[in-house]
Amino acid sequence: MQVSNAAQIPQAHEPFLKIVRDRGGLSDFYEARDMTEIVYRIMRDLMASATIDRVSDELSSSGAMPNQDAKSSSVQDLWKDTNPIVGWLSRLRPAFTKEAPYGISDELFLRRLELEGGMPSQTDPMTVVRAVFTATKAELSPERIREVSECLPGVIRTIWESA
Repeated sequence: MQVSNAAQIPQAHEPFLKIVRDRGGLSDFYEARDMTEIVYRIMRDLMASATIDRVSDELSSSGAMPNQDAKSSSVQDLWKDTNPIVGWLSRLRPAFTKEAPYGISDELFLRRLELEGGMPSQTDPMTVVRAVFTATKAELSPERIREVSECLPGVIRTIWESA
């Protein structure tokens, strides 16, 4: 299910979402926001709560973007789950593994993005994932980038590392 377009895009998110839109082959900031939120939801499903919190903390600060202050570069709103029940439940359960049959494999990661995000026809899941990863890594420290990498399955991890 695609996230509603009703919420206005904060101007502070536009530089981040512009990267996702342009590199992801998306038509506007709303598609970029929706796809980012779904990629983040799937990523969080693979992470322990402590890792989720450390990523959130870095996304709320100036991160790796030296020309922007903390207020203008905050992407933390996108990182937090828009569904409060899902966000709460994810704190209670352990992280999913990255191996099949009970984890989130490369195929399931991409399939979830297609189904949960209402993938626009002009692009594909791998392109969108790479775009979100590129924009996200620009906001994180090398230590956090390594920590996230360790949570991701094979091909998705490769995309993260090369983004």
